[in-house]
Amino acid sequence: MPPGFPDFRLGSVLATSFTATLTERHGDAVERIPTPQRLVDWLAVNGLDVDSCTTAQLDLARELREAIHAAATATALQDTLPVSAVQVINECSARGRAAAVLTPDGERRWRVSGVEDALGVIAADTISLIAGERDGKFALCASPTCRAAFFDASQSRTRRWCDMNTCGNRQKKARFNANHRKNTETAR
Repeated sequence: MPPGFPDFRLGSVLATSFTATLTERHGDAVERIPTPQRLVDWLAVNGLDVDSCTTAQLDLARELREAIHAAATATALQDTLPVSAVQVINECSARGRAAAVLTPDGERRWRVSGVEDALGVIAADTISLIAGERDGKFALCASPTCRAAFFDASQSRTRRWCDMNTCGNRQKKARFNANHRKNTETAR
């Protein structure tokens, strides 16, 4: 990764990994795709290799990201899906012309010719999740500064954090420090 940019938060679910390109939405927001090249980098890391990206395509990607976040949040809260979010997701899905290809190793890869194709794959993944075609449920991160929507495919469906290595550890450390201060003050 180029120096000066925050690391990507990668997960096993494409749609919610994409929404994690903007983190700490309720705190000091961290934009992880601030330039067209960073979107190209993120897509490549996720098996959606494209040659280039324009500023307009980056804007479209961010619009899709926010639509996915809004729809996933509504789903987690069991609210009605925002009409504008559904429209953006559907338009991006219809615009894409990606092809799933089978590798000699028996793995699926995506053949995309541009950013719109890659966004179509992400939109289709979102549709699959929200339509309930995959085993799991949407939940919201328990971190008050994050509140990211994530797809919980754990057996118990009781995950609390979008990412244990970031939000979960941060919250556990804060709780430990608060308890340590409380115990130190009580001992005086």
